[in-house]
Amino acid sequence: MIRYTLTRLALLLLGLFVASVLIFLSLRVLPGDVAQLIAGTNSSPEQIAAIRTELGLDEPLISQYIDWIGGVLRGDLGTSLLTGTSVTEELVEKAQVTVPLGIFALTIALVFSLPLGVISAMRRGRSSGTALSVGAQALAAVPVVWAGMLLVVVFAVWLGWLPAQGFPRAGWSDPAAAVLALVLPALTIGIVEGAMLLRFVRSATLQAVGQDYVRTAAAKGLTRDAALLRHGLPNVGLSVVTVLGLQVAGIIVGAVVIEQLFTLPGIGRMLVADVGARDLPKVQGELLALTGFVLIVGFFVDLAHRALDPRQREAA
Repeated sequence: MIRYTLTRLALLLLGLFVASVLIFLSLRVLPGDVAQLIAGTNSSPEQIAAIRTELGLDEPLISQYIDWIGGVLRGDLGTSLLTGTSVTEELVEKAQVTVPLGIFALTIALVFSLPLGVISAMRRGRSSGTALSVGAQALAAVPVVWAGMLLVVVFAVWLGWLPAQGFPRAGWSDPAAAVLALVLPALTIGIVEGAMLLRFVRSATLQAVGQDYVRTAAAKGLTRDAALLRHGLPNVGLSVVTVLGLQVAGIIVGAVVIEQLFTLPGIGRMLVADVGARDLPKVQGELLALTGFVLIVGFFVDLAHRALDPRQREAA
């Protein structure tokens, strides 16, 4: 287990390094001049050149990358070119919205997808199982923006139960209002991601039904459903753990869109605004933080799968 952990940790660090290089280079090919944007349209070439020198934009790319990654290793993701604020501090502030949103969305996805996915598989061929399967396929095909707009129309406009947009100025100092503000966004992401997870759980459960150990348990007197619940579900759980990393990535992508739709002051909305403003240091820090979070989640998912699966431990 120690050797496996060290190997996965080395791959994590390599992935972070490759991601940092790709993020840094990709942002340099965007059209436009950051110095020109900061200086304004009426600025002289001398003023633009002075700004480029001050920001280090006239240095070789390798020097700019080394300066940036050196700051990252010290915990400094950079400073915004336009506002002069610390990227790390802003990320921490915006994460107070994005992280709870992601946790709520993932919880919703797991709560309804796990039991319904198993039920759909166990009732394959019956009308209820078919209905669950068709409903999951339909929900998985719905764009997250459309799902969010439909929920707003139903629960905010027609019923008036929940706020349609925004987040309380007091933030989590007013926990009730903060939670209510995240209900519709979390439902939007959780339902769409949960529908995709439900299909995966159904497929994994159907695969478990055909395994020899389930058939053997059924031959010893257990019903098919009882044999599946007792012996098959642990393996379904291992499959779900494996796919959780992808689910987290999907939730992050969904958060970027949903925070725009519901005007939530989170990392996704900040990222979209910073890309439009060409605030390169800030965008670099945000993208690296999000990429690092996904890679770290994948790292822990791999460790959890290794710890839970006795076959992998025996093969070590």
